[in-house]
Amino acid sequence: MTDHVKSLSPAQAAPGLDDVIAAETGLCLVDGAVGRLVLRGYDLHALADWSFEAVLALLWQGLTPAEMTEAEIRHALGTARCRLFAKAEALLPATDDLSPVEALRLLLSSLADAESMPHHILAVAAAPVFAAAIARRRAGQAPVAPDATLGHAADFLRMLRGDLPGAAHVCALDTYLVTVADHGLNASTFTARVIASTRAGLISSVVGGLCALKGPLHGGAPGPVLDMLDAIGSEADIRPWITAALARGARLMGFGHRIYRVRDPRADVLKGVVGSLRDDGARIAFAEQVEAEALAQLAAKKPLRPLETNVEFYTALVLEALGFPRDSFTNVFAVGRMAGWTAHVLEQEAQGRLIRPQSRYVGPMPRHSSAAG
Repeated sequence: MTDHVKSLSPAQAAPGLDDVIAAETGLCLVDGAVGRLVLRGYDLHALADWSFEAVLALLWQGLTPAEMTEAEIRHALGTARCRLFAKAEALLPATDDLSPVEALRLLLSSLADAESMPHHILAVAAAPVFAAAIARRRAGQAPVAPDATLGHAADFLRMLRGDLPGAAHVCALDTYLVTVADHGLNASTFTARVIASTRAGLISSVVGGLCALKGPLHGGAPGPVLDMLDAIGSEADIRPWITAALARGARLMGFGHRIYRVRDPRADVLKGVVGSLRDDGARIAFAEQVEAEALAQLAAKKPLRPLETNVEFYTALVLEALGFPRDSFTNVFAVGRMAGWTAHVLEQEAQGRLIRPQSRYVGPMPRHSSAAG
């Protein structure tokens, strides 16, 4: 872990760590200037038709004691999902007063850092088992046991919906999970790496990552995209609704990104997916009209601050079409991002450096009173 923060002078302090290099990684490159996302030498568009298991094999390569092929990972995840189901059933009643992401946090926290199963397999397998069971319980339905013979995406949909999904839906979810598998040193991944640097363990690290993802500035945006589309309502209301929203200073959900200054490459991948999931195409056509009008008005209102479509805009449409409840979207995001979290934790543990940046003190100094005469 490269500690560049220590070398900064007080005048160079970066409260949001903007442009501070806090890690060297071989996992992911996010080039916000040109809208490029690279995972271990592969552009995102080249990975879009890979299975989630294949991307796991890519990200974990060289970071685990035993190399695993795509087929071996698929088998290991299936076995682990079945083992974890009993734990989900036992703990579900304790989640009734929690939000879906808080429920996922509780269930993941029940896993021990001393588990005998490889922790990266355990964490990735646990996420869809728990997320699907939580969603079904909130809908008043019993959880569905995993099927170890299915791939990760197919079994996730089956555990959610209770029946075997079609090939188009499995392919769409696989693409979504691959698209969000890793995204550099974002807030949740950085959190996971900080925890990993203390040797707390992989499970503790990914639970910390989930806690960071829970924040609305990170992983909580896709659901409100649908709320915005519903609030606009009709084609005739698109322009006046967006005009009014911008006039009152409201944020348009699904636009703008901390890193990208051009269009988020993940949005284009998911836009290509969502069109295949609806027979009539009405929802996607409406969303495209909203997107075009929003981009036009944002460019006119803020010409010096590019605000382009981000991943959340088409994420919302993909997950809605696949049947995920809106309040489960952050958990589905976590199922995909668990790939990146586990890989970064493994990489951090291999580097073995405790992350300990400096802060700049701006509070009062002690006052020294003179001795009484």
